[in-house]
Amino acid sequence: MYFVYILYSKAHDRFYVGHTSSIERRLIEHNEGRNPSTKPYIPWELLGTIIKDDKASAYQLEMKLKNLSRERKLAFINKYCK
Repeated sequence: MYFVYILYSKAHDRFYVGHTSSIERRLIEHNEGRNPSTKPYIPWELLGTIIKDDKASAYQLEMKLKNLSRERKLAFINKYCK
């Protein structure tokens, strides 16, 4: 089982989308600054997760979400993550 997750940095009004097999571990890594692309925007909060059966499906959804405009990403979050 894999998770596609959406993080939000309230301090910087930024979103981050990723995928992982361990959401708890990954959120800790982001908030400890172990990911160079998210380190400048700490702290992160988890907005939502979507469960996928395999890594390929999770990666595919991650890429689709990363390519959405901010407006469409917010619509997705409001529909599927709340």
